[in-house]
Amino acid sequence: MSDALRPMAAKPRLYEQVLDRLRSYVTEGGLGAGDRLPPERDLAARLGVSRASVKQAIVVLEVQGLVEVRHGGGTYLVRDTLDVEPVEQLVERRRRLPDVLDAREALETKLAELAAERRTEDDITGMRAALARMEAEIEAGEHGVEGDRLFHAAVTAAAHSSILAEFMRSIADQITESRHESLRQPSRPGRSLAQHRDILDAIVAGQPKQAASAMRRHVRTVAKVRLLDWDPGDSGDQGEPGEPEENDQRPL
Repeated sequence: MSDALRPMAAKPRLYEQVLDRLRSYVTEGGLGAGDRLPPERDLAARLGVSRASVKQAIVVLEVQGLVEVRHGGGTYLVRDTLDVEPVEQLVERRRRLPDVLDAREALETKLAELAAERRTEDDITGMRAALARMEAEIEAGEHGVEGDRLFHAAVTAAAHSSILAEFMRSIADQITESRHESLRQPSRPGRSLAQHRDILDAIVAGQPKQAASAMRRHVRTVAKVRLLDWDPGDSGDQGEPGEPEENDQRPL
């Protein structure tokens, strides 16, 4: 039987090919955190692609926290490599993230309310220790991920609801994704820490409504991530009139 109609391999989006070139450029050039990438116009000219393709590649790098785009000031590396996550994984995470954030708001708002009613001194000690851990991580130049995880776990424990705790465990992996997505946003770790302190203050004061409101504000801040603004479509893949074809691209 002829295999002429066998499934065709998916053609990489042009901006994904730009990502591969940029990764090689950074590696071969020995660039590291703080170094600036060439302007988008120069990258487009040297690669023989449209600026739209370059811009889409830069957005993917920004979404993953690998570069910082300073408006009017250029694009700078945040890390020493551009080892990007496969685009299809980003697309899948973007698809499920809104549902995860909805679940977090519903569950964690109630958990904070219950924690304000039921917390013990040991619970308060655990939450304070978590915030101290997060603060230390941020001061060390990290995102505060572990301290963040410990704080939310401590709030869950302070609610003393086995059913809600089980619901939280059931989406633990997705919550971890949303945590990393949020905390790699510029200036987000410090803001998150401040919001955690507001939540803790309300819980310690035994104010259920205020604790719930503080948690709701926090989770809605978590929902403000670059990934959800990203359009993973084929933007820029067709190039612009008069530009070289894909196989005419020049290396950086």
